[in-house]
Amino acid sequence: MKKPILFFLIVSALLPSLLAAQETKSAITATADIASNYIWRGTKFGKGPAIQPGVKFTSGGFTLGAWGNYCLSTEEAAETDLYTSYNFGPVTLGLSKYYFPGSNFFTAENHAFELNGGLALGKFSLSANYILNEGAGAQGGDAYFEAGWKSGNFGVFAGAGNGWYTPDTKFNLCNIGVSAAKEIKVTDSFVLPLTGSLILNPATEQLFLVAIFSL
Repeated sequence: MKKPILFFLIVSALLPSLLAAQETKSAITATADIASNYIWRGTKFGKGPAIQPGVKFTSGGFTLGAWGNYCLSTEEAAETDLYTSYNFGPVTLGLSKYYFPGSNFFTAENHAFELNGGLALGKFSLSANYILNEGAGAQGGDAYFEAGWKSGNFGVFAGAGNGWYTPDTKFNLCNIGVSAAKEIKVTDSFVLPLTGSLILNPATEQLFLVAIFSL
């Protein structure tokens, strides 16, 4: 468990220094989404609407950020994740760390570390994710793969995984869906992005309809 933590800290500390030699623009941005439900890779967490804040630092192809989920109910499914990644044109490589508030943050077993890889080819995208350790509910070795296609405001996707993602922990389809996006004009200078998704999880035999407003 100590090795993933050390790796995450080293990557986060060294990449900004390596990028300092390049003439790239840097920026810190904050985001906030309001979701009708929190659905992650085909599984529903918590009950009711959720606020999903985020903050990230970008410099060239490098990104370092944090993302969270907090449902507006007594079953809030609180989550605070840290991540870092680097974009090499069509390929993105990264590392994410999952943590769920309510458990001791300073206990190593309450964190799950995941390697992330992505490939973007025009309208098509592929991603692969692999949990490195046993912690925060993950067994270690949990894998998730997803393929997607997007054209304009419409997209389709299909994902499969094991461990975390299926009831019997065996590899199976768990996240199939379609999504559509539009912008709601509030004023002449402000629009509110809206994304709607219909999601089927064949492994749990559950169907979800989700709406997300982005601020």
